[in-house]
This record gives sequence, structure tokens and C-alpha cells, in this order.
Amino acid sequence: MKQKSKFKQTEIGKIPEDWEIKKIEDAAEIKMGQSPPGISYNLFGEGIKFMQGVRTFGEKYPFFDTYTTQTTKKAEAGSILLSVRAPVGEINITKEDLCIGRGLASLNMKNGNNEFLYYLLKKFKSLIVGRETGSVFGSINSEQVKNLSLPFPDDSEQISIAKILSSLDEKIELNNKMNKTLEAIGQALFKKWFIDKRKGEWEEGKLGEIGKIQPGFAFKSSDFVSEGYKLIKIRNIQNPVVDIIKVEDFLSEEIFNKIDKKFYLESGNILIAMTGAELGKVGIIPKTPDKMLLNQRVGKVISENPFLFYFYITSSEIQGYFKGIASASSAQGNISNSDIEGIEIIMPDEKTINKFTSSTKKMFELWISNLQQSQTLSSLRDTLLPKLMSGEVRVR
Repeated sequence: MKQKSKFKQTEIGKIPEDWEIKKIEDAAEIKMGQSPPGISYNLFGEGIKFMQGVRTFGEKYPFFDTYTTQTTKKAEAGSILLSVRAPVGEINITKEDLCIGRGLASLNMKNGNNEFLYYLLKKFKSLIVGRETGSVFGSINSEQVKNLSLPFPDDSEQISIAKILSSLDEKIELNNKMNKTLEAIGQALFKKWFIDKRKGEWEEGKLGEIGKIQPGFAFKSSDFVSEGYKLIKIRNIQNPVVDIIKVEDFLSEEIFNKIDKKFYLESGNILIAMTGAELGKVGIIPKTPDKMLLNQRVGKVISENPFLFYFYITSSEIQGYFKGIASASSAQGNISNSDIEGIEIIMPDEKTINKFTSSTKKMFELWISNLQQSQTLSSLRDTLLPKLMSGEVRVR
């Protein structure tokens, strides 16, 4: 029988008896960023990659769009990047050498287990944020970073913990890359067959000829329950996916059975925000067995060509139209289903539409499946992270 871990009480809570509380400076090398002169910045690849703060942070790895010809503080490939200015506590890992500005610090474990440190800092982000100073922007200084105390198992358990969590993130990243490739292929076909055509070749039409918009239902606050059927709201739309894992609003079976089925949601449905600052934001319901309902101020696309409708609705022209409505209103910007359906487009012929649909059908299905798998893996990672980092779940 596996022996259960014994725990001890520490300043940050209970941890296994064989773990240690260490200051970050005792476990890792810390380098605070320093910004090079602004005149050294460029966007065309001259010099070394440069990051001032979190603007180009990704889910785990950043991307780069700025360079500097004058290196001040260098973060080597594999380093942890920690945001020390608002928003404090954000974390990424760089795969490449870069110059870091004053909004970032780089950290490297003395034992080389940077992947473990990445997840440890994610788990204890609240401790980092709690050290913020400054009434406006918020920041932490080098002493506060150095003196942050965190729990550390032995080196081998650090490696095991990091391996479990990073394997989940690697699969999520692979799915994201695949989906970006699928979307790029679809975008290329869409541009070639539907955008590059001139008005003289096709007639003008309306977006409603490609698909209709079904607005959601205005539920009452008394309809909500603590558990039940999920209700999808604007805040659940996380372009390009609808986050069905972190839904906070539920309806009873009684309410669900009373509602017209046109308000039901299923895998592959495309949703669009129809009000507020998020107006025009688009997301797709990933593949799921869950039964869900559509809330007011969210529209559901009904189309025989959903992938085609998606590319129209996310095009820069139509997104610009939505942003114009949102910014022009002194109150919350709103758009109706008839407004969306009435947006003018160059109407392709039926043969081209059918060709696009048949060419992208399998791509669209794979895209939806990848979105679902990534959400499931993300939920599993977020569940395991606090358990592994507190010793509640042990891997030896």
C-alpha cells in the first residue's frame, strides 16, 4: 500500500514534510530587465528580439514583433519571463534569446528545472500580485522577487511534476498550431474565391443569404440554479472558441424543457456578441455532449455553410463595422440580427459556395474537435496544478 504523505504547516499553508520553503533567490538566478534607448527599437529584424512587457505574451510562449540594436539585459532561451509591472505576475517561457525591458524579469533555476518554476509561479501568482506597489500601475521590485518564498520538492519530483503539466501544454500548443494552419488554409481559399473576385464578376448580396442569426433568450434571474444546463453568455466567448469549461450560469431541467429548441446550442455552433464592448466577438462551440442554452445579447449562426459564414463575419471589413457601432454609441453599442443579416457582401455563385463547403468540411470538423480537446486538457491541467504544487498529489 502506498504510504500517504505527512504534512507540515508553513507560512504559505500545508506542504509535505519532505518539501522545503525557499526564497526564489536561493533557488533561481534572477535578472531584472532594463530598457534600451527608444531610438534602438525597430520592427524589421535588426539586432536582437526585444520585449518591454506582456504585450506579446502568449498562453505559454511569447511572440516577437520588436527588435533592438542595443542589448541591455539579455534573457537566454528557456528563461522564465515574469512581469514585474502591471499586469504583475504574468508568466511566459522564451524559446529564444531576447533583450528584456524594465517591465520584465528573467528567472533560471539553479538546478535547470525551469519548467517546474514556470508552473510553481503560476500556482502562486496571488503571492506575487500581493506584492504590488504603486497606486496607479502596480509593480514589484527586485527585492520583492528575491524574497518570495515558495515550496520546493526535491529535484527528481520537480522534474516529474513539470513533465506531467508540460505534456498537457505541449498537446494544447500542438492543437493550437494545427488550428492556426487549418484557419490559414481556409482564409486563403476564402480570400481567393470570395474576396479577390471583383464586383463585376459577382452581384452584391447580403450576409443573410449565407446564414441567419438567432438571438438568445432573455432568462430571468429566478431561472438560475447552482448546477444544471449551461447558459452561454458573452463572457464565455473567447475568440475563436466558446469556453464551455468555465461557465458560471446554469438553468434547471424544468426551464430547459420549456424553452424553444431554437435556443439550444450544440457542437460547431458559431456565436457572436451583439452588444457592449465585445460587440462582434466571434466564438465556436467545441465538440461537446453538454446541453447548453443561448443567452440574450448573443447570436447563433444558422447556416449550411458555417465555415464560410465564419470567414465573412471575422473579416476585417465586417469586424470594422462592428467596432464602429461599439465606439459610436455613448451607451452600450447594440446590433440586431437583422442588422447583421443585412450587411452587404459580394455574393458568390452557388457552385463556388458548394466548392468551398466541400473543400473545408473536414477541416472545420477537425478544428472543432481540436478546440474541445484543448479545453479538456486545459481544464485537467488547471485541476492538477494546485494539487501537484501543494503535494496533495505526489509523483515520485
